[in-house]
Amino acid sequence: MNETITFADFERVDIRVGTIVEASPFPEARKPAIKLVIDFGPEIGLKKSSAQITVHYTPESLVGRQVLGVVNFPPRQIGPVRSEVLTLGFEDEAGAIVLSATDKPVPNGKKLM
Repeated sequence: MNETITFADFERVDIRVGTIVEASPFPEARKPAIKLVIDFGPEIGLKKSSAQITVHYTPESLVGRQVLGVVNFPPRQIGPVRSEVLTLGFEDEAGAIVLSATDKPVPNGKKLM
């Protein structure tokens, strides 16, 4: 476990729900990845992300899926892609990423409470 933080620290991390509207292979990445375009609703809009999720997902299986993402980190350049959001997930027993998601549909852009 990491150090204890305050609730105010947690509130500074802006985690929102969005729907994947585009997904494509990212062969230029050093580690296998998929390029995503995620719709975070009218306030935030479309954001790009690179996600190392190729073990459990194909690009075709991701379009239309809702995911959680941190939208207030600074963008990172990952090869030719400017990743604007950190798509959230957990490692399974083998270390492959399983995406975080809601169990029911939520309007795009809603903040994690």
